[in-house]
Parts: sequence; structure tokens; C-alpha cells
Amino acid sequence: MLRPNPLANQEADHSRPAHLPFSLTILGAGSATPTLRLHQTAQLLTIGNDYMLVDCGEGTQLRLLEQRIRPGRLRYVFISHLHGDHYFGLPPLLSSLNLGGRTEDLYLFGPRGLDEVLTTIFRVSDSRLGYRIHFQPVEPNTPTLLLDHPQVTVHAIPLQHRIDCTGYLFREKPYKPHLLRDKLPDDVPVAYLKQLKDGQDILGTDGEILYATADYTEPGPEPRSYAYCSDTRYVEELVPQLHGVNLLYHEATFLEDNAQRAAEVYHSTAKQAAAIAAKAEVGRLLIGHFSSRYKQFDLFLDEARSIFPETYLAIEGQTTTI
Repeated sequence: MLRPNPLANQEADHSRPAHLPFSLTILGAGSATPTLRLHQTAQLLTIGNDYMLVDCGEGTQLRLLEQRIRPGRLRYVFISHLHGDHYFGLPPLLSSLNLGGRTEDLYLFGPRGLDEVLTTIFRVSDSRLGYRIHFQPVEPNTPTLLLDHPQVTVHAIPLQHRIDCTGYLFREKPYKPHLLRDKLPDDVPVAYLKQLKDGQDILGTDGEILYATADYTEPGPEPRSYAYCSDTRYVEELVPQLHGVNLLYHEATFLEDNAQRAAEVYHSTAKQAAAIAAKAEVGRLLIGHFSSRYKQFDLFLDEARSIFPETYLAIEGQTTTI
């Protein structure tokens, strides 16, 4: 049985300046063969006011509706690779957005060939979208900067799977210092406030410090990070890029007694995912993409926690604050 995730819906710490929303909702945690218990891979990142969809297995739009998430708010979509359980839900989702009257541009990142698949589907079905899709192909073997968003950067993570496959690393940009307004004199010019928030001391005409940033600000919240490693075999070369991330999702298709099978089909075991998390010194690990051969998942958690105690199951429908 899947246990409730103790990381879900954590309350914010109100004793310090607030983080902007940064959370992960699991829409699908199963592997290639869908079951009545698990859906195919899809995740939703909420970053500030933006929705970012990470992979889009079959039925993803229904999963969004079940979670009362408005698909129309999607702005960015990231597809890891062209195995069907990671993108077969995308054409119907894009069609439904059109039927819903979407006019806002949508930004799509994924492997070369995804654009060809979508173009063919829309051509033969005579579907004409009322919004523009900006497609950026992702080079599979290069840790490229893909998106410079106002709040986060998104980098590609090269993975090793049977076909070209890419993970994604989402990092918040540093927060500006927080003004301590109760310490500031009432007559401080507004322009000075902006300079202090930008970390700049206010200098007089003679170069003397009038207002020191250290005296009137406190550091903003620590920026957070999330790394998504979909289908991949055990790859220690990932460790430097994943080092220190707050939350890592790493596939764990098999248990350790099927390690040979995992290697043959370019997947990982729960213990291998935990080894990557431990070597990368991440904060927490989520494991998912469970093979349909398994009916219970406690053994996945037990295996992983023997290596990395801060491991949790990716549970469909639950939201984890990063």
C-alpha cells in the first residue's frame, strides 16, 4: 500500500520572510503499463503563479481535473523522452486547451521529434490551435540552460535510457534582502529603499555610508531546488549536477532483486536511486515510476531508506512543498 507522504502540504514558517509558492504535485507515479492503482508519469510544479507540467503520460488532463487544477493555467511543459508513457497525454491536453479557448502562448521543451509528432497529429486531424506553441528541442547529452524564468532557472540533466532522455533541474533565483522597515527612519527616500533591497549601501557625497545594508535588511529566504530524473539507469555522473538539491525525484522502477533486469532495460532500483541521493547529499528523495509487476510498495521504501533515510514514495494526488 502507498503510505501518506509526511512531506505533503507542510505549513510555511512564518517567522521569516515568506517564500513564494514552490510545490510539486504527483499526477502519475507508474511506469509504462497503466494499472487501476497507478497512472503514467506526470508531475505539476507550481512556481509562483506559474504551472509547469513535467512529463505528460496518458490521461494527464483527467488527472489535472481530478486534482481541481485548471489546465488553462499551464504555461510551460517539459517532456523527458519519447516513450509513450511520458508524452501520450500531451496531444489531447493541447487539443483540450484549444477547445477551452486558450489564446496565451505555451512553451514546450522536449526531445527532437516531438514537434514532428504533434505537427502530424494536428495536420491529419485538421486541428488548428488558437494559441502559439513555442517548441525548444533539448539536446540530450548537454546540461543546457533551457529557461531563464523570473523566479527560476531550468537546466537539462542528461540521463541514460534506451533512447535519448533528459531530466530537469529547477533552481530558484536568489531572493533579495528583506527590508527591516521598523529600523528605518520615516524620512528615508523611496529610491534608497530599492538600493538597500538590491544589497547596495547608501553613500553620502563624501563617500561615507549613510545607510548600511547590513543594518537595515536581513537575508531573504534560501533559494530552493527540485531535480527530476525520469527513466534512467544508475549513473553516478549525475551526482555533481544534483548536489545539494532540496528535493530529488529519481525513478525506481524495480527492487534490488531485479537489478540485472533494471540494467538491461536502462532503469534503476530503489536502492540505486537512494545511492544517488546519498552521494549527491540532497535534502529529500521521492521515488516513483514503479513497475506494474509490484502490488505493494513498502519494500521500495525499506530498500531506499536503508541507504538514504529521507526517502518518500511519490504518491499520486499529493502535493509536496519544496
